[in-house]
Amino acid sequence: ELGQPMHAFDLARLQGGICVRRATAGEKITLLDGREVELDDDVLLIADRQGPLAMAGVMGGEHSGVGETTTDILLESAFFTPTTIAGRARRYGMQTDSSFRFERGVDPELQRRATERATALLLEIAGGRPGPVVEVVSEAHLPAPRSVLLRRTRLEMILGVAIDDQEVDGILRRLGMAVEPVAEGWRVTAPPFRFDIAIEVDLIEEIGRIHGYDRLPSREPRGRMAMAPVSEARLPHARLRGLLVDRGWQEVITYSFVEEEWQRRLLPERQPLALANPISADMGVMRLSLWPGLLRTVAWNRNRQQDRVRIFETGLCFVPEEGEVAQIARIGGAWSGARYPEQWGLGSEAADFFDIKGDVEALLALGGHLGEARFEAAEHPALHPGQSARVLIGGRPAGWLGMLHPSLQASLETGPVLLFELDLAPLEEARIARYRSLSHYPAIRRDLAVVVSEETPAEAVLESVREACGEWLVELRLFDDYRGQGIESGQKSLALGLILQDSSRTLTDSDVDGLMERIVSGLGEQFGATLRD
Repeated sequence: ELGQPMHAFDLARLQGGICVRRATAGEKITLLDGREVELDDDVLLIADRQGPLAMAGVMGGEHSGVGETTTDILLESAFFTPTTIAGRARRYGMQTDSSFRFERGVDPELQRRATERATALLLEIAGGRPGPVVEVVSEAHLPAPRSVLLRRTRLEMILGVAIDDQEVDGILRRLGMAVEPVAEGWRVTAPPFRFDIAIEVDLIEEIGRIHGYDRLPSREPRGRMAMAPVSEARLPHARLRGLLVDRGWQEVITYSFVEEEWQRRLLPERQPLALANPISADMGVMRLSLWPGLLRTVAWNRNRQQDRVRIFETGLCFVPEEGEVAQIARIGGAWSGARYPEQWGLGSEAADFFDIKGDVEALLALGGHLGEARFEAAEHPALHPGQSARVLIGGRPAGWLGMLHPSLQASLETGPVLLFELDLAPLEEARIARYRSLSHYPAIRRDLAVVVSEETPAEAVLESVREACGEWLVELRLFDDYRGQGIESGQKSLALGLILQDSSRTLTDSDVDGLMERIVSGLGEQFGATLRD
C-alpha cells in the first residue's frame, strides 16, 4: 500500500529488545525459508541479546518469526540506505521484495506512517491492543533534501519550446516539490520519495511529461560545423584495430565487470575495485586487465568446437592507485589453436610465442615504435615461466606478452593460450616520418655467427652490435638461433646479418674488417662470446 518494507517478530521470543549491528564473520542465521547461511562481516543484522533475528532489509529469521502460537508481535519498520543492502540478497542466492525496494530507495520519512497504518489494519482485522511506537532517528545519517537549480534557458533548449513560468511552477508543485523562484528560473527541492530527481534534466523530463510530449514541437537540431584538427603524431585506435583485423584477428567486447576469484588468480598482487551492487556474483569487481574477459571468451568458443580462436579487445582497465582509480586504456589479445587456418598446403602446428610476438611487433611498427621497443624476459603470475616478456617502449614498461600459465590452462580446459596486452597511450604517440636522403654508394653485407650462453638474451647482443656500428648500420637481422650438434651444452649460436653503408663514400674492406673486429671484441668482453667455427 505504501511501499515500505516491514517485518513482524514474535515478541515473546525476543531477549532484551532489538538493535541494528553488523554481523561478525562466520556468524550464522536460519532464515524464514529454512536455509542456514553463514554471514560476512558487511551484512547488516537485526539482533537481540541472544543473537541475530533477521538479515536487515532482506529476510527475517526462523527463530523469531510469527507462528500459530504467537499472541504478541513487534512490528519493525526502518530506513536503510541502498548501498547498505545492495547485493546482499544476491550474494546468498535470494531476491526478496524487501531487498528489491531497499536497493532502489525507500522514503526516509515513511516509517512511522507505515507502522501506524499496519497497526490499524491489524486492529481492524484481528483485534487486540496497540502498544507504544518506539522511534530512533539519527538526522545526521538520513539523506539530505536535494535542491536542484532549474534554468529557464536550459528548459527551453532541451524541450525546444518556451513554457510559461506559471505552468512550470504549477507542474512542479503538483508533483509535490518545493519551488523557489530565482533569477535564472527555479530552485526545486524534491520530496524524499523521489530518488530519481537528482539533476536538472530530471526536472525537465518531468515537465515535458506533464506538459505533454505530443505538444512539444519537432525541430531539426542545429550545430555549428568546425573542422577538427588531426595531429600527424596521433595514431587513432581504429588504425590499431584495423591492423589486427587485417592480420586475421577478430574484435570482441567483454564486460568491464569480472569475477573476483578468477581475476585474483591472474593478478594476485593487485586489489581490484569492488562493486557496491554487482549485476551477479561473477561480475563483482572492475577489471584490472583485459585478460579475464578475453580468456573467458576463448574458453566459451573452444567449448563450442571452435578450434582456432584469435580475438582482441580495446578498452579501459580500472586500477586503484593512491586512493583513486586510474582508468588505463589498453589493447589486448588472446590466441588459441593452430598457427594457420586449416588448409591442404600448410601443417597444423600450434601457434607459439614468436607468432604472437610478430603481431605485437606489427602494432609497434605502425606508430614507428619498433626501433625503440624492447622485449625483456620477465615473470608474470598469469604467464608461463620462460615464455613471458615485458614490453618496453623507450625504456618504459608498456605491456606484456606470453603463454598462459599451465595451471590456468588446466582450469580453462582450452589448451595453450597466447596473450598480449599493451597500454594504448604510448602506441597513440606516433613518430612522424622524417626524410633522409638515400646513399649513392653501395651497401656491404657481412654475416657473423657467435656462440654465447643460453641465458644471454639475443636482444642484448643485437643492442651491442648496434652501438658498435653507429651510423654505418642500415639493417641488422637475426637469421638463426641454433642449439645442438657442434655447440656445447648451455650454449647457443646466434647468426647475424649486418648491412653496412656510408652516405658520403664507399666502405672499403679494411673499414668493414676493422668494424667486425671491434664488434667481436665487444661481444667477447660483454657476454664472453666467441666466433662459431
